[in-house]
Amino acid sequence: MHVQIVNFNLKDMTDAEFRSMANEVAPAFASVPGLLGKIWLADASKNTYGGVYIWQDAAAMQAYLASDLGKGVTGNPSFANLTSSDFEMLSGPTAGSGGPVAASLTATAGLAL
Repeated sequence: MHVQIVNFNLKDMTDAEFRSMANEVAPAFASVPGLLGKIWLADASKNTYGGVYIWQDAAAMQAYLASDLGKGVTGNPSFANLTSSDFEMLSGPTAGSGGPVAASLTATAGLAL
């Protein structure tokens, strides 16, 4: 499993406009192959926004980044200072941490707790 964290600052877009746009485009992410979930992030006081993407694997993330939807995010002129970091999920410690999120992630990854 793979996790991607994206952050950016809004440029020429208000917080309300971003939230409206996010609500409009969110359903498009439901059909992205290999995307297990996306958590939308906002901190209006620091003008920092983004998302946490949970991918089946790194190949699914790379395919998304090459897609029109992925290019629409990374190339959006209203998203300034965009950063994207990706990480392998460590299944052992994640499972050992417990809780419903850890159980869901490790089960989705095909790992028994």
